[in-house]
Amino acid sequence: MTTTHAVPPVVDADTWQRELDALRVREKAATRELDAIAAQRRRLPMVQMPDYVLEGESGPVTLAEVFDGASQLIVYHHMWTPGEKWQCFGCTGFTAQFTRLEPLRDYDARFVIVTQGTIEEAVAYKLRVGNAFPWYSTANSSFGADVGAPPGGEFGLNVFLRTGNTVYRTWHTSGRGIEQLAHTFALIDTLPYGRREAWQDSPPGWPQGEEPGARWASAPTIAERYGDPEA
Repeated sequence: MTTTHAVPPVVDADTWQRELDALRVREKAATRELDAIAAQRRRLPMVQMPDYVLEGESGPVTLAEVFDGASQLIVYHHMWTPGEKWQCFGCTGFTAQFTRLEPLRDYDARFVIVTQGTIEEAVAYKLRVGNAFPWYSTANSSFGADVGAPPGGEFGLNVFLRTGNTVYRTWHTSGRGIEQLAHTFALIDTLPYGRREAWQDSPPGWPQGEEPGARWASAPTIAERYGDPEA
């Protein structure tokens, strides 16, 4: 397909390399800053959690049991509207991009999804959209509300550490902090036209002006791509 939008200027290879080298200085500086942020994250204190009981796909489980033997746990809090067939398309899209997180086991860690919906609704939705990870419900627990994901609240991500049966909360993020964990955004940001959203700083003539999320797949589209048609 031939684009009808403005395109980057065409230059000789030497000029292109000089421009790339100049950008690489900033990219490397950003990488070092991210390393420094991760180092600070590793030095955060932690807070002990109560003995929560969540609903798993096979019945009630304690928060410590959600680790499934690992010592570290990443929990994504999926937004939920009771009784709705299609849930938050942003959460659905974010979790759909992860299909193979077995390497986390090499680091003694596990990734799960938690929602305020009932476990029956959660499992049905998981099948409908083809989600690949274990789901847990906090419908009968204050766990979600206590870690920044109350009923009717926003999405978020928490990280926990377990020693024996004692669980500690070590990190939390939400909003665009979640975006940093999405590989699709990182890939799209390498493209000449980027996300095409109104907030982006792009040259004149670039495709731009769309609302944030305008190109994200809807939950029904994700279900069509990955889900179980019988669910």
